[in-house]
Amino acid sequence: MDGKTVAQTRVLMARSMQPTDANGYGNVHGGAIMRFVDEAAGAVAIRHVRGRAVTASIEHMDFKAPVHIGDLVTVTAYMTYVGKTSMEVECQVAAENFVTGEVRAVSTCTLTFVAIDSSGHPVPAPPLILESAEERARWDAAVRRREQRHTLPPPPLA
Repeated sequence: MDGKTVAQTRVLMARSMQPTDANGYGNVHGGAIMRFVDEAAGAVAIRHVRGRAVTASIEHMDFKAPVHIGDLVTVTAYMTYVGKTSMEVECQVAAENFVTGEVRAVSTCTLTFVAIDSSGHPVPAPPLILESAEERARWDAAVRRREQRHTLPPPPLA
């Protein structure tokens, strides 16, 4: 199984936010942005495995700036870590006001995907080839997040 570089699976997606993406005050719903992020991250995962991949988790998503109807939202998504069957994708979200040219950093988040076969069973993912110190640092951060997730106690039952 041949590995792929971060650059080979990087995705840049952009779309203009429409009234159907927003509430009555013109603010885009967080869920609309989350869906767009999931689509971009999913494209990275599918491109990496050249097969099926499903979302397993979204780390967390903080919104640092509002997004409004008419803004151009851009999601830059790239692979940060690949395990046996799981893959972590980081997404950076920005919003641009077409009229003023102002660009706002909206969010950064990580999503985990699992490579699957046509029956829905996990399958091995190709390795990730790291080409820079920045990519190595992102890999190391992903390993730390993964270790932390696996050492946390389960949440209490309500």
